[in-house]
Amino acid sequence: MPTSASASPSPSRSSASPSPAKASPRASTDPSTKPTSAARASAGFAAWPAPTTDRPVTTTIEVSGSYDGGLKRFHGSGALGGDGQDEDQDPLFELADGATLKNVVLGAPAADGVHCLGSCTLQNVWWQDVGEDAATFKGESASATYRVLGGGARHADDKVFQHNGAGTLTIDNFQVEDFGKLYRSCGNCATQYERHVVIRNVKVTGPGDAIAGINANYGDTATLSGVRIVGAGGRDITVCARFQGNDSGAEPSRSGSGPDGTHCRYRVSDITYD
Repeated sequence: MPTSASASPSPSRSSASPSPAKASPRASTDPSTKPTSAARASAGFAAWPAPTTDRPVTTTIEVSGSYDGGLKRFHGSGALGGDGQDEDQDPLFELADGATLKNVVLGAPAADGVHCLGSCTLQNVWWQDVGEDAATFKGESASATYRVLGGGARHADDKVFQHNGAGTLTIDNFQVEDFGKLYRSCGNCATQYERHVVIRNVKVTGPGDAIAGINANYGDTATLSGVRIVGAGGRDITVCARFQGNDSGAEPSRSGSGPDGTHCRYRVSDITYD
């Protein structure tokens, strides 16, 4: 059975115990454009943290209230030992509606990362090697709000943040390296919703496919500002891709990309390249 937590982790609240760790269309850009103040602010990112210790997790840790991991590194073990793209993996953490997870490092294997069952906050959470997805947002209410504040993710073969439910996700002051898509509104879930994402003050290091992928036919929106793309090949990363989503399970088709003022909401000056 999943373990639960409502405050800072302790052996009585989780199954974890110390153990050694082991080309898409491009958005319109103008190299001569001066960075906006938001883009300049995005340069001040925290260094990747050194974990304080390692804690293997054999059963999903259920969180209500606030859970402070103290920058321990949590990684899957036993039944949570997967690190690939197999669907329907269990997460290391499952957050109840309104829960907060902070100061956590997720190591490999990371299984399916973090699941939010409703509104949630992920604060200073770091994924060293993303498994199936870093986090999945599942709230069914249009008023659900999810916040990712600080932190970062590396080595995501596919998606970093998967939005299966309804509501709005805000990603603020985050850094991502070597990824498929930073954000994806589910393209073929059996139940579809109108979804929204706000991406601001983020540092993006390739290789990568797209920063945001949304379903225009369901009314999704992506609002971006202060996005800093660094490294060779950065201009090959699509800033915002629009898809034709479905509820049949079929692979969604891409319908366009770039700022359109309706679904992909940003200006040329909101994206800078280093």
